[in-house]
Amino acid sequence: MSIRFTGKANRGMVALTVAAGLALSAAGCGGGGGDDPKKPEHSASAAASGGSNASAQEGQSNEPLAELKGSDGLYLSITSAQRDGGGFVTVNGVLKNDGAKNLVIPSALSGNETEIIRNGRSLGGATLIDPQGKKRYYVLRDTDGRPLTTTGFSTLKPGDDLSVFMQFPAPPENTSEVDFQLPTFPAATIQISG
Repeated sequence: MSIRFTGKANRGMVALTVAAGLALSAAGCGGGGGDDPKKPEHSASAAASGGSNASAQEGQSNEPLAELKGSDGLYLSITSAQRDGGGFVTVNGVLKNDGAKNLVIPSALSGNETEIIRNGRSLGGATLIDPQGKKRYYVLRDTDGRPLTTTGFSTLKPGDDLSVFMQFPAPPENTSEVDFQLPTFPAATIQISG
């Protein structure tokens, strides 16, 4: 009985440590300079707040890492793939409805894993492939099985866009180029920075 309790307590501590590490990683992405208007643009939550900061985000890099066209006018522009100090790669982008009518986001973007589907619409079906190391990296999940990616979206009106992010385990340090895959979109090779 005590071994069972200890095992559960250890899992709880691991989950708490992972959650604290992710919170610190997210806080570290928020800038901290305060006066530099371009700093918060690396954060998915800052980019999602929209407003006039969208043009500042576009000004950070001359062109996106990849531009992908999906079905029914759905368009994904990958703006960055940043290696974080905690052993993660965060891919940021913009999902846009380039069509002329309201677009229901395909459920296929969530992937086909029951645990992810249970948590609603997401980009949980995204993967990174390291062709050099011959490994596939899936979107990370928290201890409740929720994907560490943008969630909770269903429809985009014509011309609307949504800032999105996906977080993956980082490939080895010597890997700087990976293939990005998301269901219903063609694959694209992207460069990891950091």
